[in-house]
Amino acid sequence: MNSPGSFYLPAASSTMAPEVDALLQFIVVASSILFAIVVFGSFYFAVRYRRRKGSTFTDGKDHNVRLEIVWTVIPSILAFIVFFWGFNSYLKMNIAPANAIEVKTTAQKWFWQFTYANGAGSTNELVVPVGVPVKLLMSSKDVIHSFYVPNFRMKMDVLPNRYSLTWFEATQTGEYDLFCTEFCGTGHSSMLGKIKVVSDTEFRDFLNAGSALGTGQAPEAFGADLYKSKACFTCHTTDGTPGTGPTFKGVFSRSEAMSDGSTQLVDENYIRESILNPQAKIVSGFQPVMPTYQGIINNTEIDALVAYLKSLNTGQ
Repeated sequence: MNSPGSFYLPAASSTMAPEVDALLQFIVVASSILFAIVVFGSFYFAVRYRRRKGSTFTDGKDHNVRLEIVWTVIPSILAFIVFFWGFNSYLKMNIAPANAIEVKTTAQKWFWQFTYANGAGSTNELVVPVGVPVKLLMSSKDVIHSFYVPNFRMKMDVLPNRYSLTWFEATQTGEYDLFCTEFCGTGHSSMLGKIKVVSDTEFRDFLNAGSALGTGQAPEAFGADLYKSKACFTCHTTDGTPGTGPTFKGVFSRSEAMSDGSTQLVDENYIRESILNPQAKIVSGFQPVMPTYQGIINNTEIDALVAYLKSLNTGQ
């Protein structure tokens, strides 16, 4: 079950979260006590031994060996407690259990891609079973990102050209927020995702289906879901305002000026090329920052996105 949250912490929803919270509470309480002793002690002595009218300075003790030992030994003991407690927790958080299922996690401007052992995949939504350890093998395709789930008390940097590992075991079904906490460009604040914790049966169904999205939907409705789940919204708006990329409102059948001076009609072929090879043609006034979705999105999903963009045309 979830441990209740506090006014500064969300509910603890993984096996490691209560241990992390306990260490944090110890540090907060110990620091508060030491803070109170120093601040109120300083205030007391400042008032108690303030200079009074008619008083004269006299020589006093310049040190107290017993007191110096006390204020050296006690903080040292607290520091050693925090170190060994924290190091023990760190080892637990970075050594995955042998029975953990592995999910390949790929970070890219500005979305998360998850690939499961049977080849199933999802974008910005990691689906995992409750009560089962999950090991994440993570890497980045471009810059440094950081995988952070507040409810699980877990955070791990995701680096280009190397793998990083972390793991968790969720204790309660539900949806939990996933953030990138390493500034990675203009779309950083929109690099959001979800951890969806389900029952073991639901997880097996998800793997067998290969994807949790699009079943039984009309193409434009499926495309609307893909616009969110594939993180298109981080760069392309649907209300006409420009973002990192051109707005999708009314884009289909529109003639766009390209950065090389040419003009391009936005049709089905152009949309497909822009998804799979976005650097081929750059709209004038925008930077070539869109990543390729080659290997991330299939033909059915491309068709659905085309249908969705058509539905956004004014008057359609």
